[in-house]
Amino acid sequence: MKSSEATILVLPGLGGGTEEHWYARWQAGLKTAEWVPMDDWANPTREAYAPAVAAAVAAAPLPVVLVCHGYGAMAAVHAAPSLAAGKVRGAFLAAVPDVEALGGAVAESFRPVPRDPLPFPSLLLASRDDPHCDFEVAADLAGAWGSRMVDLRESGNVDPDSGHGPWPEGLMTFGKFLQQLNAD
Repeated sequence: MKSSEATILVLPGLGGGTEEHWYARWQAGLKTAEWVPMDDWANPTREAYAPAVAAAVAAAPLPVVLVCHGYGAMAAVHAAPSLAAGKVRGAFLAAVPDVEALGGAVAESFRPVPRDPLPFPSLLLASRDDPHCDFEVAADLAGAWGSRMVDLRESGNVDPDSGHGPWPEGLMTFGKFLQQLNAD
């Protein structure tokens, strides 16, 4: 699959990101990419974010590929059972947070974490030194969701603070993922 053959829905993490974040750069550079809207990026909740994902998927004119970071990945996983069968062709899940271990109202709203296999191919990209999720927890979630796991080694939270502004390696990985979706 080529990016032009899909609606690329970008699901940001907590705070919504900045223009320097890799997913904001990708959204600006991919002509079929769209941002999933939210009213309150500082306090995303499952009750608001998952329905926003479902609405964006339903409105997409092309098959959908989800590009998610942090809580955006959690929103995608929670929305997955409500999405029309076959509409989402795949999900790119980076820096999934461990909401079971993290404190605060945002993490709590995404509990419990669904453990059913996702109804579409997925790639879970995890860092060994992500401050928001132990690597072993990410690997366990990948197994539960049926996601292929990518070990990002020591990459922090895969955000501008950890040196991932443009993140060309991530874009290459995404491109390979899209090619694999074509073969599926």
